[in-house]
Amino acid sequence: MIRDAVPADIPVIHTMIRELAEYERASEEARATEEQLHEALFGERSAAYAHLAEDAAGDPVGFSLWFLNFSTWRGVHGIYLEDLYVRPAARGGGYGKALLTQLARLCVERGYERLEWSVLNWNAPSIAFYESLGARPQDEWTVYRLTDDALKSLGA
Repeated sequence: MIRDAVPADIPVIHTMIRELAEYERASEEARATEEQLHEALFGERSAAYAHLAEDAAGDPVGFSLWFLNFSTWRGVHGIYLEDLYVRPAARGGGYGKALLTQLARLCVERGYERLEWSVLNWNAPSIAFYESLGARPQDEWTVYRLTDDALKSLGA
C-alpha cells in the first residue's frame, strides 16, 4: 500500500501536488516543475523524500513528501511533512493514516522525536483526522515566511 517513491513517479507526484494546490485554493502558487521535483527527491544533493500510497490495483492514490528538520531543544532530527495528499475518491480508505504511520515508523526507527506539519485553519476534515491520531496543534507558534520580493530584498 505504501512504498518509497522512485524517479518514474515524478509525473504522478507532480500531478497530485497540483491537485492538492487546487484543493487548498492556491493553484497559482504551485509552480514547481517535474524537473525541480526530480532534483529535490533524486538529484545529487537531494534533501526531500516521498512515499506513494497505492490501491489494490497498484494505482497511485496519495503521497507524502517530507524532509528532515532538527530540534535544538531535543538534540535530534525530526520529520517535517511538507505535503500529505489522498485523492478524493480514495479518502476514507486508510491511505492517509498509512502514509503517516510510515513516517511515524521512520521516526521511531531512527530515533527522531518529532513528526510535524502544517494544516490550513479552514481544513476541518484534515484537522479532525490528525487529532484522531493524537496530533495536537501548536497554536502558541505563528509561522512566518519570506518569499518573492521580500526574500530577494533581504538576501541582496
